Amino acid sequence: MSCILHIETSTTVCSVAVSEDGQNIFVKEDFQGPSHATLLGGFVDEALSLIDSHAIPLDAVAVSCGPGSYTGLRIGVSMAKGICYGRDVPLIGIPTLETLAVPVLLYHELSDNALICPMIDARRMEVYAAIYDRALNVVRETSADIIDENSYLEFLDKHPVYFFGNGAAKCREKITHPNAHFIDNIHPLAKMMFPLADKAMANGKFEDVAYFEPFYLKEFIATMPKKRI
Repeated sequence: MSCILHIETSTTVCSVAVSEDGQNIFVKEDFQGPSHATLLGGFVDEALSLIDSHAIPLDAVAVSCGPGSYTGLRIGVSMAKGICYGRDVPLIGIPTLETLAVPVLLYHELSDNALICPMIDARRMEVYAAIYDRALNVVRETSADIIDENSYLEFLDKHPVYFFGNGAAKCREKITHPNAHFIDNIHPLAKMMFPLADKAMANGKFEDVAYFEPFYLKEFIATMPKKRI
């Protein structure tokens, strides 16, 4: 197993964690943001001080790769790249929607044939969403969706679907199918990144530090065809 520093800044929440051997040994979170520019440096300094004071070799840095806030992702990715260059460790990119899914899969009771749909808020009735099964296999690729009363019917007619993330709340009044379930207070958090980062580490799935860029939400929404799902 490895020691990985995790940085999550894709929404208004700023969070940093350190995992070692599949367990979090440091967690710092702020839900009052967005205050990433003010807080992230201090959080990272505390995390690195803990690693250094215990003589733990840092093996990688994992950072959110979006979708999410342009400013938040830019700050988080810049910090992650700086650490990777300074400490000569690899960079791991973790999709925000997969990070959102981790606490739901770990801590919530789901039906055997359930699907999960993490959502990031875009604008008006648009969300950035994907659909996964309980093994986090992709059932429907990520997409910019315009939500109305008929959204996701092809999945809802066959499966219970659990919606969550900061884009889900505004969809409650539109998605009223009996198979639709909403889970509140699910945020992309650094402490939930470690199962995904450990898997990427084991598979040697690293980013090119020099050229890595995340999916900025405003750019993705602007360029991707809208789907009325």
